[in-house]
Amino acid sequence: MSDIFREVDEDLRRDRAEHLFKKYGGAMIAAAVLVVAGTGGYSFWRHWQAQKKQEQTAALVTAISQSGQGPEKGVDALAAFAGSADPSLAAIAQFNAAALMIRQGKGADAATVYDGIAGNASVPAQYRDLATLMGVMQRADGGDPAQLTAKLQPLTADTSPWRFSARELTAMLAARAGDTEKARTLYKQLADDQQAPSGVRGRAADLASLYGKG
Repeated sequence: MSDIFREVDEDLRRDRAEHLFKKYGGAMIAAAVLVVAGTGGYSFWRHWQAQKKQEQTAALVTAISQSGQGPEKGVDALAAFAGSADPSLAAIAQFNAAALMIRQGKGADAATVYDGIAGNASVPAQYRDLATLMGVMQRADGGDPAQLTAKLQPLTADTSPWRFSARELTAMLAARAGDTEKARTLYKQLADDQQAPSGVRGRAADLASLYGKG
């Protein structure tokens, strides 16, 4: 008797399965195809992205090597590369181009390049902050101290990876503006900060002492 009930139960299950497949089978197959296609498409996209990154990195290295034929040649090659590259790699190219401009004594042109990096929202935040710092450096001798200090302010925060350089530059701008007390205080803080690089601490200690005598 139990065998008969089992056979009937199996027949009912099979009938329900066939009914469900007739009703939803097309959608189930379509969903399965989409899952497979999506997985394959994502794998292909990742592979394509990795290959593209490798090709662009190789192109960047080639562009940088053009500086061996002269700074101007290097700047042109790096600018051409940056025009169509991934934002991060383009920023690296622009940093290199700005460095070549500085070697040529074109600090104002380099500062303009740094401004472009700093203002590009597609570039990682750390790159933008570094570009801000470098731009201020190029203008530190002749730019308005108050305006330059305001640009540096966000970079002096404890969370900024560039805080020590930004604080040192802020102290220098304070001294340039004639606020030697502020400069001495900032240099003293840097000299006492054990997390600051040793070179920064050493310079800051010497300058804190110098302004303290003044």
